[in-house]
Amino acid sequence: MNILFISAYVPSPIRVRPYGFIRALARRGHHITLVCGANADDRPALNALRDVCARIVTVHVSKAEMLWNALRALPGDLPLQAALSFGKRLREAVRTEDRSKRYDVAHIEHLRASALGYALLHTPAVLDSVDSISLLFERTLRGSPSLKSRALALIDLARTRAYEARYTRHFEQVIVSSPEDAWALRTLRHDLYPPAQPAAQRRFDGVADAPHDQDAITVVPNGVDLDYFTPQPIARARATIVFSGKMSYHANEATALHLVHDIMPLVWACRPETRVVIAGSAPPPSVRALAADRRVTVTGYLDDLRPTIAGATLAVAPLRYGVGIQNKVLEAMALATPVVAARQASRALHAVEGRDLLLAEQPHEYADAILSLMDDPQRAAAIGAAGRRYVEQYHTWDAAAQRLEQVYASAIESALDDHVAASGCASAGHAVLSRT
Repeated sequence: MNILFISAYVPSPIRVRPYGFIRALARRGHHITLVCGANADDRPALNALRDVCARIVTVHVSKAEMLWNALRALPGDLPLQAALSFGKRLREAVRTEDRSKRYDVAHIEHLRASALGYALLHTPAVLDSVDSISLLFERTLRGSPSLKSRALALIDLARTRAYEARYTRHFEQVIVSSPEDAWALRTLRHDLYPPAQPAAQRRFDGVADAPHDQDAITVVPNGVDLDYFTPQPIARARATIVFSGKMSYHANEATALHLVHDIMPLVWACRPETRVVIAGSAPPPSVRALAADRRVTVTGYLDDLRPTIAGATLAVAPLRYGVGIQNKVLEAMALATPVVAARQASRALHAVEGRDLLLAEQPHEYADAILSLMDDPQRAAAIGAAGRRYVEQYHTWDAAAQRLEQVYASAIESALDDHVAASGCASAGHAVLSRT
């Protein structure tokens, strides 16, 4: 297939889902043109993508432009997240590719790029929503320690709910990373557009849109680069716990604080020598302050997270809130590092509790699970090995690409059906006019 891949940002090993999709689709023989927003810091990721994409079209989107786009959207009903990259130059780049009529399907990455899909007139569109952002906002309001995060969630929640409810009324197909996110989008759609309600709605550019298949939401889980995230030939440190992720993300900030403030005191009461490593880029001041305790290390950005995760006794993901699938959990499992994760994180997985990973919810449950693995190295190793086998079975990028191909085929078929129906209506209208 010739695929038009549209993203508000450059896919990369950090923005791993679109990056993994593009690489896997290219390996399977598809020709991909990437249209994306970019800045000077994206050069290494773009160079890596040039080896797998047929073409790359970049549009520089500055922070000032994104801020202006968001401010301009405030009086309307477009979510601020979608407005950030909804600028004229990026929109025109998408329209130019669409007018060429050389693409079988367009793949639109995330809510951030979703409004760019309204520029498509000739190409069937698949939106990768990834997560339900309105569900994330609801959980942010309840669980985030950051006033800024709660305020932004409150501002954008209502408009994001209405916008997500309309996904299947514009895009031929929608994909998400977990069953919970699929449920959330279906619930929004049903609440806002009950089955008996007439179909005609309006796009943001004023063009009428019609509903597509009401079951056009498919779960496509993330994959893991199993050649990159492979068990490392290094010894594991004793009594060392790692939590990894992009620390500027508010849900990771909340998790790091929860780990050190609520869980670790219970662990330290039994094992005072236990070290905590918080690994990931751009930690905010609240996270950096945790390193005031000499048992806590906050690394900041690391070129390679693998030695830190593979060298730890175990990895933890005690999420306070979140949505979707957790790459930090999958990557630790792929490295055969035993994982203790939030029960919430397991909703996106087929993993078996007690065999592939341990799950917890309350601080004392996390502490008990952590201590049990530190006290029983053989069990920890067995869970780590089982976690690796689980990822090998359920989370390869090739399997994700196969699923995507099926979604693309459904989108193309849906668009063709719509075209045939529209042609039939036009023919019928012409016949009526001819008879009058």
